Amino acid sequence: MVSTAASVRSVLLAVVAGAVAAGSYTFVAASAGSSPATSAQASTSAGATTATSTQPGEEGAVAPFTTADQGACLTWQVADDGTISGFEQTDCTQEHRFEVSTREDLAAFPSSEFGADAAMPSQTRQAQLREELCGASTVNYLEGVYDPNGRYSIASILPPADAWERGDRTMLCGLQVTDSTGTPVVTTGRVAEQDQARVLEPGQCAVTDASNALRMVECGEPHHLEVTSVVSMAETFPDHTPSVEEQDTYLGDVCTAAAHDYLGGEENLYQTALQPFWTTHSPAAWEGGSRSVNCALVYANNGQFATLTGSAKQGRDGLRIDGNPPPERPERRPLRENPANNAPVASANQEPGAQ
Repeated sequence: MVSTAASVRSVLLAVVAGAVAAGSYTFVAASAGSSPATSAQASTSAGATTATSTQPGEEGAVAPFTTADQGACLTWQVADDGTISGFEQTDCTQEHRFEVSTREDLAAFPSSEFGADAAMPSQTRQAQLREELCGASTVNYLEGVYDPNGRYSIASILPPADAWERGDRTMLCGLQVTDSTGTPVVTTGRVAEQDQARVLEPGQCAVTDASNALRMVECGEPHHLEVTSVVSMAETFPDHTPSVEEQDTYLGDVCTAAAHDYLGGEENLYQTALQPFWTTHSPAAWEGGSRSVNCALVYANNGQFATLTGSAKQGRDGLRIDGNPPPERPERRPLRENPANNAPVASANQEPGAQ
């Protein structure tokens, strides 16, 4: 074989410990901790939301922004031009964009900056307020089970502009999932009941960028990984936090089998020359509620991810590795009945320092 599990792991761990471990095994890094706070005055292009509450008595009126409290879930509509409308509360079992963890009154803030005639805080000040008022209270709301590198980010929402002008100084802290632009997307269920892991879907491809984040791209574009499956380890390790070694032992066979299933057999995997690859969770991520990982396909080239173009499902005719067709594969003896033992594999940790 072209490599062994140990050798592939060793050449890739350096790059992936930075890329995957940065908590960015997802689209782009405009989420956990770094996305701007949602506000009533910020532009949607910056990944923020303009809250427009429905006032009592209006057609279709639902509980408005001003009544939302801890545990409430909020949703709104986003038009093609980014305009926000229909801001309302909804049942958390239904689709929503925000779960409230705490309600803060900026009028009680030990400062005169939010007085009756004060303008809304700038984006920079909103981010400071989110850090000061939302972080610890949101983690407490989740009873300490929060993965800061997971799919949920802590955010804040200020009142609609007209409500602010009337003196409403409410700031809602809460949790949301964002897309590649930082815009909150719809989810269902309460955060405390969800797997917090940040994963891609089978068939999606991702590239590591200059900031060591993974960004989803079309598989026809240059990329470094092609996802074959999402694996939940919740039932495999129900009663303890698994070590990276335990996860590797389990995922080695699982992700090799996933590669075979994804490509339609071991021979097709062999002909692409790609290696099964997977992510793992550090103890902190596991205890923060992340349970799922991705299996993927990669090609190791001198200690780096090779650049892939085209999907592995296209086989040797469509797949390119650093601009070239996959290397010629020598004829080989028939494989043992368990072909998982014959495939080169690799794994990577989702958190720095956890290998």
